[in-house]
Amino acid sequence: MIHELLQVDFWEMILRTTLTFFVLLTLARILGNKQLSQLTFFDYITGITIGSIAADIAGRSESAFLNGLTSLIWWSCLAILIAYIGLTSPSARVLFDGQPIILIKEGKIRKQSLKHARLNLDDLSMMLRKQGVFSMQDVNYAILEPDGQVSILKKEEHQPVTKKDLAIPTPKSVFLPSEIISDGKIVKKNLQELHVTEAWVQAQLKKHGIQSVEEVFYAEIQKDGSLFVSKD
Repeated sequence: MIHELLQVDFWEMILRTTLTFFVLLTLARILGNKQLSQLTFFDYITGITIGSIAADIAGRSESAFLNGLTSLIWWSCLAILIAYIGLTSPSARVLFDGQPIILIKEGKIRKQSLKHARLNLDDLSMMLRKQGVFSMQDVNYAILEPDGQVSILKKEEHQPVTKKDLAIPTPKSVFLPSEIISDGKIVKKNLQELHVTEAWVQAQLKKHGIQSVEEVFYAEIQKDGSLFVSKD
């Protein structure tokens, strides 16, 4: 009797976990592709809550499956609704996501902004160091973004020199560097994006002494139209 009960629970858990997995995968695709570093606090909390609900559905047999699934889908719908409202209403976007806070303006630290952001000087120094700035004297503007990251504009004398500053001629990029051969097979989707034909690829390979695409493990088109080729 106990053996049969355990067997029923096992297959029930497998079914619940499998269904929850695919529902969660679908919802994740619908909710969007923000990276972890781009998430606002609301996005972060939403992700944790959805994950918690999904874990509860998959791992607890005493929880009603349909009730949990309804809760999971409804929470996701609310997140989508909030995102849509944020897209259509700037004031709502500020309410839901917050807005940037200027921590350093024209080289001067703004104490009130630090208090508003609940940061101290050590926090600010740490955030600057993560951006490769080790002296506040180098900073013209520092802005705390809604995702918790700090954007920095250095003072003019501390900004890196560009080719334009040195009047160095810069050739125009012809292509976006992209893979066109992977594991001996042509990546046709990328060829279409780049408006390049397979015949052109074959001609370029012959310049490298390669007669067949199958000989190539990886090939990438460079911005000047040349190929980087790695054989098997």
